Amino acid sequence: QVQLVESGGGLVQAGGSLSLSCAASGLTFSNHAMGWFRQTPGRERELVARINRSYNGTYYVDSVKGRFTISTDNAKNTVYLQMNSLKPEDAAVYSCAAQRLSQPDRNYWSQGTQVTVSS
Repeated sequence: QVQLVESGGGLVQAGGSLSLSCAASGLTFSNHAMGWFRQTPGRERELVARINRSYNGTYYVDSVKGRFTISTDNAKNTVYLQMNSLKPEDAAVYSCAAQRLSQPDRNYWSQGTQVTVSS
């Protein structure tokens, strides 16, 4: 059974940092692109960052460029999101996702974790 277990959410003051982690099991890590999404009430789910292990390529939404960094530890089947210089508008439920490279419609999601940024 595929599982994406996420940790690292919490409360942080504006300007501070948080690091999220997501450990994948039940899938071949190298066959999947990994990404982080966030969602707040009244908004569509937003892709924040994505990393493609096969091509070593990354994507960041403009609003987080220069502040967030996505990375992987392939030996641990884990993807990370380092979030620096956090802003109140970054507050959301963050989820990680895995996308099968050969079948982009095949994807899996973590349970989500709340990130709260106080001003």
